Amino acid sequence: MTSSPALLTDFYQLTMLQAYFEEQMRDTAVFSLFVRRLPERRNYLLACGLDDVLTYLETLRFDDEALRYLRSLGRFSDRFLEHLEQFRFTGDVYAVAEGTPIFPHEPILEVVAPIGEGQLVETFIINQIQLQTMLASKAARVVDAAQGRRVVDFGLRRIHGFEAGLKAARAFHIAGVHATSNVAAGQAYGLELSGTMAHSYVQAHEDEYDAFRAFAQLYGDTVLLVDTYDTIAAVRKIVTLAKEMGPAFRVSGIRLDSGDLVELSFAARRVLDEAGLQRVTIFASGSLNEGEVARIVGAGAPVDGFGVGTEMGVSRDAPSLEIIYKLVEYAGQGRLKLSPGKATLPGRKQIFRVEREGQAQYDTLGRHGAHEAGRALLQPVMKNGRRLAPLMSLDDVRVYARAQLDRLPPALRALDPAPEPYLVNVSDSLARVRVEWRRALEA
Repeated sequence: MTSSPALLTDFYQLTMLQAYFEEQMRDTAVFSLFVRRLPERRNYLLACGLDDVLTYLETLRFDDEALRYLRSLGRFSDRFLEHLEQFRFTGDVYAVAEGTPIFPHEPILEVVAPIGEGQLVETFIINQIQLQTMLASKAARVVDAAQGRRVVDFGLRRIHGFEAGLKAARAFHIAGVHATSNVAAGQAYGLELSGTMAHSYVQAHEDEYDAFRAFAQLYGDTVLLVDTYDTIAAVRKIVTLAKEMGPAFRVSGIRLDSGDLVELSFAARRVLDEAGLQRVTIFASGSLNEGEVARIVGAGAPVDGFGVGTEMGVSRDAPSLEIIYKLVEYAGQGRLKLSPGKATLPGRKQIFRVEREGQAQYDTLGRHGAHEAGRALLQPVMKNGRRLAPLMSLDDVRVYARAQLDRLPPALRALDPAPEPYLVNVSDSLARVRVEWRRALEA
């Protein structure tokens, strides 16, 4: 069963939208999307998901089926439903480019639109940016831990839903993952696909050697899974198969999926090298995360690539972000939230990143239109409900993301928490505005 994209929202967005409509509140509002704090053991987040947000905003419509359903609820007036028939998003969006490292309280994007329009789209924007930013940030850690070795996404089967699996593969690619097992993502985004056999294929044969021979003869350049029974005995069977097939033997690798991957990789490498099969690579998988990948690499294990599934696919150690979308301006007046631990900054903003010799030093969170030292990260990406220009291709975003990550200080790229968090200053002018509006509210 499918539903209209316009209904991918929380019910209270629609009840507020009707209230704004009845009160004739149509002035321009500014909503800011940001993360309050980093998850534990994260030093940065990698912004991701903007392309899907802009596509949603451009195509947002209430179709006949959606309107019939809303009418059946008995909560919305005919006048309001007639208004929804003509609903279009007409606002502007300012955002950091996908693949930009961001930090707490920095706007990932800001929506400038009539208040009802900006309110309605909150749920979808949070959903898409939260998911893809969370997963891209996790994948970037795995890629860094691999230190240049190949990383393949094996996460689809345990990711929370097929749509999340598609978005995850996209986010992983931006973060530097080399390939995916997700065929639908390969079609949708042009990603490289990777995968050969499961244990069931070996088990279905009477003899493991027969399984290896049949698969190698069918696919040639392939990777054979060797840990179904006895891992090193299976590697020796690969050696025997190479002798049997002679020049026709084109197996490019073996996969280790269980046991002590460091010890087994050394033992397998010795068997292969002694047989003159130096070109046969070793690929490791099985409940891997960035910590385990770093341990294997740090031990000097002869592993050439990693298949990472559940741990990366659900970001097990940090499965959600404290991401929020808050009203910061309405009708030209700054708006604040003063709740303890949840205070916000009023008005439109800009992020200025100060870099020296190619390395980020600190950021300043300033007012929109102000002039501060550093590179301005928030850029206009939508005007009057239409994209200003095509966004970068997925491969270009990937290259951009790698360049931006390389500009971070080494301590922030480490897997452990940095000794000191990255510095984000609030500009003097923005601090003054906050004080002024706080006093006005308190008065």
